[in-house]
Amino acid sequence: MPKFLSNDQEFEELLDIVCKKLTGKIQNQIYTTSIDFENAVRTAIQEEDITIDFAPHPQAFPDIAIEKYGVEVKFTTNDTWRSVANSVLETNRIHDVKKVYLVFGKMGGIPEVRWELYEKSVMHVRTSHVPRFEVEISNDKSLFELMGIAYDKFRLLPMHEKMEHIRSYARSRLRPGERLWWLEDDEESSHTLPLQARLYTKLGAQEKLRLRAEAALLCPQIVRSGRSRSKYDDAVLYLLTYHGVLCHQARDLFSAGSVANPNNEILSGPYIEHALKLLEDEIRLAANRLEDGLFLEYWGKNIPKNERIAEWLKMADAYATDWTPSQSLFLI
Repeated sequence: MPKFLSNDQEFEELLDIVCKKLTGKIQNQIYTTSIDFENAVRTAIQEEDITIDFAPHPQAFPDIAIEKYGVEVKFTTNDTWRSVANSVLETNRIHDVKKVYLVFGKMGGIPEVRWELYEKSVMHVRTSHVPRFEVEISNDKSLFELMGIAYDKFRLLPMHEKMEHIRSYARSRLRPGERLWWLEDDEESSHTLPLQARLYTKLGAQEKLRLRAEAALLCPQIVRSGRSRSKYDDAVLYLLTYHGVLCHQARDLFSAGSVANPNNEILSGPYIEHALKLLEDEIRLAANRLEDGLFLEYWGKNIPKNERIAEWLKMADAYATDWTPSQSLFLI
């Protein structure tokens, strides 16, 4: 007669038995593939008179469903208790599962199998095509504690609200000179990062013009003195993280003679001033075209489209030391 699990304590006692049994087995013969280990977990549970489905949907979350409980199985051949887990979307979550546990098989170092409450094990979110949780056994503080929201509340949020929490968490971990490369609210966002990285020097003239205007608009600190070593960092990172474009020489964007003085005229004032004058029309277009999330990311606030140029001038005036952008740019 199959067992029925009446409470959390009974289920956790079952996991204690399963992990102890599997730890004993792998002292003599370790598993080499994740599917072999996952099926070993199923077999160990079945041996305790629990009914198990050995052919679930391949994308289902969690991997194993037992009444209202679920087991997500993770496996590594390395000596670590850390692994990338499921998508934050949880699109294929099994509806009847109310509480999820993690069973982790570590084959490297001293082989061992342990379990942890899934929400407690989630300690980070990693962004690739879709943001994914990262889990770790015996994690000190869960991601949900860091974000200040319970897992069961977070998982039921619409994706755009999940992303608000994730962005806030990600920004709190940025070091000086780092930027988020993802801004999407959901999986249907129109922005995708190109698969192939491209060199700025290989782009066509019109694309260079468009990208320079976007970078100039989002990064008004480019007007700083030429002695400022980091003034172009954000502009270069924007091209790389949002467009997949690598610019070897930051001066190619704004300071080189080819962009500031293409006609070899006799000029006075900083090259950046002349470069920006030539970009005014494109910057205006960018101010109307770029999504709100970019301004929140780079300026720290949302600004209506018709106020973006005026706001840029305020910030540029604060950054510039040897000229005044508002007295020179966007006068017409």
